[in-house]
Amino acid sequence: MRALFICTHNKLRSPTAEQVFASWPGVETDSAGIGADAEVPLAPEQIAWATVIFVMENVHKRKLSQKFQRHLHGKRVICLGIPDDYNYMQPELVALLQKKVTPFLPSN
Repeated sequence: MRALFICTHNKLRSPTAEQVFASWPGVETDSAGIGADAEVPLAPEQIAWATVIFVMENVHKRKLSQKFQRHLHGKRVICLGIPDDYNYMQPELVALLQKKVTPFLPSN
């Protein structure tokens, strides 16, 4: 499985998720931001690469559909409902990501 994590700026939430699940068996990870000032702006190639796309908030899902609709081709997009209230690798964010993402990953 190839998991793509998307937030606004690709500074805190999505890079944390990419790091947390990078060593998960059977999972490859990547991350990007959907905002104009993202550290790593989302590219169509990342969408094509992904087998599942995780967005942090509904606003990310809407922007993804608006900006990249023709690239989504029925891709599974899962909203995690994680607000922008955390720092990079903050233990509470890591725990929340593990709780919300793990059910969608291959069991190890």
